[in-house]
Amino acid sequence: MEGNLRSVPAGQAEEADVGEAVPSFEEFYGTRFRPLFTALCLITGNRHEAEEVAQDAFVRVFERWDHVGVLEDPTGYLFRVSMNVFHSRYRRASLGLRRALFLAPAETDDLAAVETHDAVVRLLRGLDPKQRAAVLLTAILDYSAEEAGRILGLRASSVRSLTTRARAQMKLEVVDPI
Repeated sequence: MEGNLRSVPAGQAEEADVGEAVPSFEEFYGTRFRPLFTALCLITGNRHEAEEVAQDAFVRVFERWDHVGVLEDPTGYLFRVSMNVFHSRYRRASLGLRRALFLAPAETDDLAAVETHDAVVRLLRGLDPKQRAAVLLTAILDYSAEEAGRILGLRASSVRSLTTRARAQMKLEVVDPI
C-alpha cells in the first residue's frame, strides 16, 4: 500500500490535502485513456490520429506527473494538453498540405468519392476544431460550459457561443445538405 502513496514535492503542498494519496500515473491512465480516446476520435474524425494524439498527450502528462498528479483537476490538464497536441498537428498538416498543393501538378479528383457514412462524424468534421471540441465536451461528454472552458482554456461564455454557432451550422447541414 505504501508503494502507491507519493510525497508532495516542496512548494506544492498547498495543492494537495495532507494525508491525501496522489493517484499513480498508471491509475490515471487506466481510467482516463478511453474517454480521451473517444473524445479525440470525434474531434479528429480518425481513430489512428486520435490514438497518436492521446499517446502523445499522455507522454507529456507523464513527464510532468509530479506536478500534474497533485492538481485539483488533472483530467482537465490532460484534455488541454491533448487539444494543444491536436492543434499543433493540425497546423503542421495544414502547412504541409498548402505546400503540397502549391507544388502539385494539375488538380485531380481521385479522393472526392471518399465519404464517411456516419452522419454525426460528418457533421462534426464540418466544424472548426474549437467548435468540435466545445460540442464534444458539452453535448457528448456532458461537461458543463465552465468545465469545458477550463479544459479548453476559454471562458464559459465562449464555450456556449461556440456550441451555439456549431449547432446552428450542423442544423443547416442537416436541413440543407449540399
